[in-house]
Amino acid sequence: MYTDGSARGNPGRGGYGVLLMSGHHKKEISKGYLHTTNNRMELMAVIAGLESIKKNELPVKIYSDSQYVVKAVKEGWLHNWIKTDFKGGKKNKDLWVHFYHLSKKFQLEFIWVKGHDSNPYNNRCDELATAAADGKHLEEDVGYQENEKG
Repeated sequence: MYTDGSARGNPGRGGYGVLLMSGHHKKEISKGYLHTTNNRMELMAVIAGLESIKKNELPVKIYSDSQYVVKAVKEGWLHNWIKTDFKGGKKNKDLWVHFYHLSKKFQLEFIWVKGHDSNPYNNRCDELATAAADGKHLEEDVGYQENEKG
């Protein structure tokens, strides 16, 4: 699974793109939002991709150009955030908690890839994310709005 998020302004209009591949099968997913952040879109892409996988307990390799997402999982940041209930005002608690529970259904491996480089799958996800952010049918990122209200 390749994922990418995009925001036009931070915060601003945003979108995510996902490319799922299994054997000869490919599926693309994207969605746009009116008010959000780049980090939220990066994480939403991972969540949307995982939610679209029908079988539990599969090994899933997730390729992302987001160091925020990759390091949060691989370096144990998320584990500490969960343990301390996001003490200190860590952002995106709603999405991280959702991802945390969803991640229990799979055997996940995160791999960081350089963004805007020569990886055609990452580049396709970037195209999907930016097209979604620039689209006409944008939704509100309710979690972002609630986080901003405090």
